[in-house]
Amino acid sequence: MPPRPVVQQGQTLRVWQRKALMQYLRGKREDFLAVATPGAGKTTFALRVALELFGDGTIDNLTVVTPTEHLKTQWAQAAARVGIDLDAGFRNSDVHATSDFHGTVVTYAQVGMAPAVHKRRTITRRTLVVLDEIHHAGDSKSWGDGVKAAFEPAVRRLMLTGTPFRSDDNPIPFVEYERGADGIARSRSDTVYGYSDALRDGVVRPVIFLAYSGETRWRTSAGDELAARLGEPMTQDLISQAWRTALDPTGDWMPQVLRAADSRLQNLRAGGMPDAGGLVIASDQQNARAYAKALGEITGEKPVVVLSDDAGASGRIAAFSASQERWMVAVRMVSEGVDIPRLAVGVYATSASTPLFFAQAIGRFVRARKHGETATVFVPSVPHLLELASELEAQRNHVLGERKQKEGFDDDELERANREEKASGELEKSFEALSATAELDQVIFDGATFGLPAQTGTPEEEEYLGLPGLLTADQVSALLSKRQAEQAAAERRKVPAATAQAAPEIPPQPRTAGEKRIVLRRQLNTLVAAHHHRTGLPHGKIHAELRRLCGGPPSAQATIEQLEERIATIQTI
Repeated sequence: MPPRPVVQQGQTLRVWQRKALMQYLRGKREDFLAVATPGAGKTTFALRVALELFGDGTIDNLTVVTPTEHLKTQWAQAAARVGIDLDAGFRNSDVHATSDFHGTVVTYAQVGMAPAVHKRRTITRRTLVVLDEIHHAGDSKSWGDGVKAAFEPAVRRLMLTGTPFRSDDNPIPFVEYERGADGIARSRSDTVYGYSDALRDGVVRPVIFLAYSGETRWRTSAGDELAARLGEPMTQDLISQAWRTALDPTGDWMPQVLRAADSRLQNLRAGGMPDAGGLVIASDQQNARAYAKALGEITGEKPVVVLSDDAGASGRIAAFSASQERWMVAVRMVSEGVDIPRLAVGVYATSASTPLFFAQAIGRFVRARKHGETATVFVPSVPHLLELASELEAQRNHVLGERKQKEGFDDDELERANREEKASGELEKSFEALSATAELDQVIFDGATFGLPAQTGTPEEEEYLGLPGLLTADQVSALLSKRQAEQAAAERRKVPAATAQAAPEIPPQPRTAGEKRIVLRRQLNTLVAAHHHRTGLPHGKIHAELRRLCGGPPSAQATIEQLEERIATIQTI
């Protein structure tokens, strides 16, 4: 057995980590759930807990359980830096761990396949079990039952997650649920460090969402040709088909968005982030390869393609993280917890739409390195995604027994396909994509929307793609407000002077519901900006207060009536 690890000099903690550590040590609870936003430093916190428990004799063994093989290596490397030796190569067939290590790192799949092996190891030594991204223990009954059976005898269990919620009712082992007044059971966290807290402390980057709409055309299985504008109000089925059409690699939408994303990446590299990298998150292998080919043609560089979490993929991820390469394309995503701090631009080119998936995906881009770095994520202008982007700072818990409303499309099928990593055209059989073109619809930041529609490749779009890469959150809000005002003024100058003089008292009226929503959004944002200058309140808080007073979704998804009500309300406060 190696010497017992101890806390070494120079191992400093962030403020939230110190507070959480004190709370943990005072409570001395068998089970402790720590919720911290991706990039906040959950691994560092957990290893410090382990050092303290090794030091006072509470434990003499550490077991870490992770979602993927790649994370096993990452955990072992992080532990080694603080003097804890973990065996990342342990296999169920080994039965017993060697005495050269302080513990082991295994995956949830390993535990689910042979819980008795891990229970035996837990019983024989006083063990702290760290369950990383604990929500994965609810992925399947065998995983959840295996984790519970294997680690019930542990003297301590520390659960970590950046997304403490699931899209189903599978209970998460060792997590405590409390029933509220409404009769619904919600997970209870022992310490919470959310994205808004981390953003305030400069631990994570501000995320700017660029939402792209555009005209889409497709043919149904019945042979009917349909057309719709992505982002316009329509039925869920039409939204799903328009969304799928936009993501089709043979149309113009994806190449136009990829070109804009690469332009943004180049601007970041020239403006203070010379090694900034980009990640495209695809739905399946077929699309991933097609997107990679398109990126190669746009950039002149072959992107890294990651299609699964096998050993080869881990090597490609590690090499990309340490390189200066511009782009990576991944099926599903580079799993949560994977640390590629230089990722600063993302393209959400997947049809998965659950809050869990979205939060995990965005978590890949928020890890801060130095003050002022920002992240930019390109998303389809789909109502549900825009709502998730607007509510990035919202804290969620896992809810049991609440009726779930299915959003997006084919989430269940996509989850199965992604987990199996199969390049499948099964989801495409119900229709045939014909064409799609992209247009910058709006910019979302801090819960507020900015900008007016702009065609791709225009100076108006470039105004947003060229935002400086090194900005504080307040500077991002101020600059977006300024750009929006300039864009609105330029639009007004396009009206011929003669037309303006001929009927000055009758402003041109929007011709469609979509145009009217754009005008109302512009008016609301102008009033919010004016209120911000009067009060100093952030734009996002003003929008949140209007939602509290008037109800309804974020302004990006608000109806004409809801926008009109908010305009009337802000004019009175």
